[in-house]
Amino acid sequence: MATLPNPLPDPAAAGLDLPPGSLVDATLDGPWHEPLLWYADGAADQGDWAGLRTAGRRVGLLPVLVTGGQRDQWPEAWDLSPDSASYPGDHDPEEVLAGYWTDYADDEPGDAAPADGANGEPGDGTSGEPGTGSGTGTGSAGAWPGLAPVPAREAAEDPDTAAAGIVAVVAGDADLWLGGTRMALVPARRSADIPAAIGWTGAVNHENDVARLCAVLRSWEDRYDARVVVLGFDTMIVSVGRPPATMEEARALAAEHYAFCPDNIDQSPPYDLDAYAEKAVLDQDAWSFWWD
Repeated sequence: MATLPNPLPDPAAAGLDLPPGSLVDATLDGPWHEPLLWYADGAADQGDWAGLRTAGRRVGLLPVLVTGGQRDQWPEAWDLSPDSASYPGDHDPEEVLAGYWTDYADDEPGDAAPADGANGEPGDGTSGEPGTGSGTGTGSAGAWPGLAPVPAREAAEDPDTAAAGIVAVVAGDADLWLGGTRMALVPARRSADIPAAIGWTGAVNHENDVARLCAVLRSWEDRYDARVVVLGFDTMIVSVGRPPATMEEARALAAEHYAFCPDNIDQSPPYDLDAYAEKAVLDQDAWSFWWD
């Protein structure tokens, strides 16, 4: 999905002084006709982000950290598929989320407890396991609740400054990120479009067209000053410049997170949307997603 002239084939001609790195054109269907991204050979440094953002943005490139993850899979092994990505602006984020909600909410934890437990004992709905009534239960909530409102709080800082802060934390803790992190540059107009620009397929078991997820990321950019700051084979971290400040706001947004990435709740104890809202959304300056 090319939205700007791509300066990656000759970064020096574009005025970019980059450290040693690799251009990636590998896709599921063979080499792409131009590089999809550049990423550094060495580990990310806490101070690299601001410089790359300033230099790259001038020529239509945006930075993102990439990680090899536990399986040491770097971008050339990510099964990229730019042909499968449409344009994020062609999708309505609420329609996208409402569709996911319809597809997945019936399986959301918190449905009414079964009459008998799996072991034949009476179920009391307190075990915290999926389907036991331990939380609010989108399955029992029925219709899609709609987009969460813009938080009442004002942003404490510029969203790109907030993103740089999250990048510094991640880049500064190599032990936290198995496989390490490296700086990358992607030809994209806005941070939310980075996954579509490279044809990222990390959420393919949930969505075949990553541009639909990017439409939601665009909405989060607008409402929460969000930025895509880390991508792995099937993982994503988003910085948040204006997170929800009340449980009411957090619960509303947690429903969007569930539609966007059900595995965050379905496969993560305590399998409870309210607990997720309090732990992973309320006042959190970063959101983490992974797809099985």
